[in-house]
Amino acid sequence: MSKQPDLPEITIVEAEPVEEEAIEAVTAESLGLDLSDDPEEAIDQLVAALAASRKEADSYLDDLRRVAADFDNYRKRAQREMGGLVDRASERVVSALLPVIDSLDAALAVETTTETEEKLKSGVRSTRDQLLDVLAKEGLEPIETFDMPFDPSLHEAVTTSGEGNGELVITDEFRRGYRLKGRVLRASMVGVTPRKE
Repeated sequence: MSKQPDLPEITIVEAEPVEEEAIEAVTAESLGLDLSDDPEEAIDQLVAALAASRKEADSYLDDLRRVAADFDNYRKRAQREMGGLVDRASERVVSALLPVIDSLDAALAVETTTETEEKLKSGVRSTRDQLLDVLAKEGLEPIETFDMPFDPSLHEAVTTSGEGNGELVITDEFRRGYRLKGRVLRASMVGVTPRKE
């Protein structure tokens, strides 16, 4: 047979009685109503007062709903504006870093002749990759160019070679273009040639 756990002792405290004088009776006078002595008229007056009170309460409720909707719209607008500020600040910082990336790309394009130069180039490549990884997390992505159809919304043609009426295809990239969160931050400077059919 299992032993019953010891239960804590419960003390019952009796509530003090409420004095009748502490409860204020609601009367017509306390509500600011001057009721007729005729019961029928008094009922009509009470119904009219109740209807007026409900109408006033509905008006306050409508005002409260309107204020709540205005506040919700304000909160959403403030969030959009804050997001826009963050995006513009991010865009300014990333735009300022694009020439740094260009310089690193130019350094990587130089042919190395010694082992020391190759080690230096490897360090530059690593730095460039780290920078691009950080910026990719912010939404930066390079625009594809080589052997792609020319798109004036993404590419800026600075040279044209060859003749023909075919679709223009990118054959050279002079400066890499980038998108930031899907929007073109800087168009690619490219050379194009008509595709041979």
